[in-house]
Amino acid sequence: MRRLYHLTLSPASRVARLILGEKRLAFDPVAAEDSHAHLPVFADLDGTSVVGLWAVIDHLEGNYPQPPLVPEDPTLRGETLRWFDWAMGPLAERASRRILFEKAAQRFTGAPSVGAPDMNVVRQGREALKTLLPIIGKAAETNGNLVARECLLADLAVAANLSALDYFGEVPWAEFPAVSEWYVRMKSRPSFRSLLSDRLPGQPPVAHYAELDF
Repeated sequence: MRRLYHLTLSPASRVARLILGEKRLAFDPVAAEDSHAHLPVFADLDGTSVVGLWAVIDHLEGNYPQPPLVPEDPTLRGETLRWFDWAMGPLAERASRRILFEKAAQRFTGAPSVGAPDMNVVRQGREALKTLLPIIGKAAETNGNLVARECLLADLAVAANLSALDYFGEVPWAEFPAVSEWYVRMKSRPSFRSLLSDRLPGQPPVAHYAELDF
């Protein structure tokens, strides 16, 4: 059986889980024992093991090309990778990490340190998120999804971040209806099922987390 070593609320790990789901590859998700390891780590059927999100993406796109999540067309490919970089850069760094690292235990997020939650940091993340969500909404309204009508790596990377934040009800969906409409389509995809079934011990998700509408 293929295995993916991951952290439950790590956006990078969630991207890998979504890619595997989109490619309809059966795998065993294994909660990593070392939250500071370079994750995710994917072990394939032939014994190949790849470490880190970029390596996992490259391996899966190269060995399981259907459906393609990084387009061949140069313009679409460039936009897809630009969105991926944005999701795992500004979105993750300015919003996701600031909120998730403070609200969830280290073993679920890979936070660099353990301490009492700092609500000032959470508030900074919330403020940053509100400046970033309109960018997502505008693209979704213009293109159907973020780059094209097809679901691509760009959509999975952004949705992975928002899904982790939504576990705690941290995304103000009502204020950003275009983002909400796009995310409802994303969370309705079969690849999302494993994410929506996630539960942290002692920290249940908000009521709407696993619902396919808000």
